[in-house]
Amino acid sequence: MRLTLLISAAFVLSISGSSFAQEWIDFASRDDRFTCNFPSQPKMTTTTYRSEYGADLPARVYSATQGQSRYSMTVVDYNQAQPILTAKAKACTTGTERCAGGGETGEGYWKNDVRGALIYASWQFMQRDARVTHFMWNMMDRVEGQQLQLTNNADKSRTFASIYMHQNKLYIMEGTVPAGYPEPGLFQQSLGWLDENGIGVRYQSVYINGVPAPPRVNRGGQGQGANGGQGGQAR
Repeated sequence: MRLTLLISAAFVLSISGSSFAQEWIDFASRDDRFTCNFPSQPKMTTTTYRSEYGADLPARVYSATQGQSRYSMTVVDYNQAQPILTAKAKACTTGTERCAGGGETGEGYWKNDVRGALIYASWQFMQRDARVTHFMWNMMDRVEGQQLQLTNNADKSRTFASIYMHQNKLYIMEGTVPAGYPEPGLFQQSLGWLDENGIGVRYQSVYINGVPAPPRVNRGGQGQGANGGQGGQAR
């Protein structure tokens, strides 16, 4: 999918002018293991994100503006869902399934929280005072996710959101542009993944969070397994 997206991004650049392209920068976060384009150096703030099952998870927000356009990447650490929700279940005294049971209930509710993170984040966009004009499955460098397009009812601005889950971290990209502006394709389509050493990551097949990761593609084009050995050709 990335080839089609890059063609779209090139089209956006062609109609936006060379000065627009020159302002954008390649940004990388080693802490949150992603890279993407921003119109300027983004500001980073820390916050908490309330999950569907009530866990207050640590999150970072990277944001930048260009004129009236706004761009942000929110990264939520769902690795913290298990200890937080396990502790809440142990302290609960109501006797409901949120408190008692095992497996997928009681202390096991954190599993549902992680599994449903993509859907829940998309649902939050759908609750806005805006009209959803498109909702689709997507992948970026073979990491699966979802995309939404919304038209804000008040000022007719357009929001393009991309949501992905990688290594139990939730990534929420949001670009909002005024009515009549080109879609924020350069931002939305530039997302990439980094490993613990800051090296770009791409998978041989679709990565689905919560199941064993497929082999990675190394920079030479050969498949690289989880143990670092060489595998088959990338497809």
